Amino acid sequence: MKQEKHEKKRLKPTQILMAEHEAIKTMLKVLENLSERLEKSKKIDLDHLKKAIEFITGFADRCHHAKEEDLLFPAMEKTGIPRQGGPIGVMLTEHEEGRSHVRAMKEAMDRLARGDEKAGLDWARHARAYASLLSQHIFKEDNILYPMGDSRLTTEAQEELEREFERVEKEIVGEGKHEYFEALLEELRAKYC
Repeated sequence: MKQEKHEKKRLKPTQILMAEHEAIKTMLKVLENLSERLEKSKKIDLDHLKKAIEFITGFADRCHHAKEEDLLFPAMEKTGIPRQGGPIGVMLTEHEEGRSHVRAMKEAMDRLARGDEKAGLDWARHARAYASLLSQHIFKEDNILYPMGDSRLTTEAQEELEREFERVEKEIVGEGKHEYFEALLEELRAKYC
């Protein structure tokens, strides 16, 4: 029997980022459920809070946001989509706001580890704010910014972005780390969703 070769369907850079958004949205649900437990003074394994933050900083920020901030957004700017006063500037501001919430979550987690029981409420407050921010942020990227970029980026620019995304995965995030983050997410999803 003759076997046909099936070429792996190539995704546009924005489709890759949208797939990553799905993983991030799952983590946002985990954050909401962790927050609810903390607000009800239920016992939480601190290791789970650490893993949630590790996913956010390693996958959402170091991997996903690096692809946007260092590669996609500059490519989009070259097509005439403005940073200042435009949608790219808004996304960058929101990335910084999200990082601020994550720093506050880390600080609250450290206080919680030292026995400060009120720190759980602080963690929950910042986790909920982060989840709300990112939910709206992802919607805007998926439905406004990415289609805008897709309509302007040439095939050559898209292919270059694909190659650069692969470089980010290998050199910045690290070989095998994507799979590690997927497993970490699945562990927390199974426990909290």
